[in-house]
Amino acid sequence: QLQLVESGGGLVQSGGSLRLSCAGSGRSFSDVVMGWFRRTPGKERDFVAAITASGGDDYYADSVEGRFTISRDNARKMVYLQMTSLKPEDTAVYYCAARSTNLLTSRAFHYDYWGQGTQVTVSS
Repeated sequence: QLQLVESGGGLVQSGGSLRLSCAGSGRSFSDVVMGWFRRTPGKERDFVAAITASGGDDYYADSVEGRFTISRDNARKMVYLQMTSLKPEDTAVYYCAARSTNLLTSRAFHYDYWGQGTQVTVSS
């Protein structure tokens, strides 16, 4: 089992920045794909970004490309989401997730482990 705990959410003004963190514990971390998803009330979880086990490749949703950056530190079992130029439509609960198979995917059902989420609110 891999436990994931997100932190770093909060309230920020439009145009501002936040960095989300996700701490892993339990099983090996360096062999899993890590992803970030977000959900607003009444909607399904939307893909935000993902990164391969080594950190050598990443993938972003069109809506965040160029504004968000995913990174990881396998020695510390951490994954990060640096968010810049935030917009009110980025307001959501953000979740980190891990996939045991080392293939990037934007499909939520491909991920095996999930954190509890952290709220990000962007005011206009």
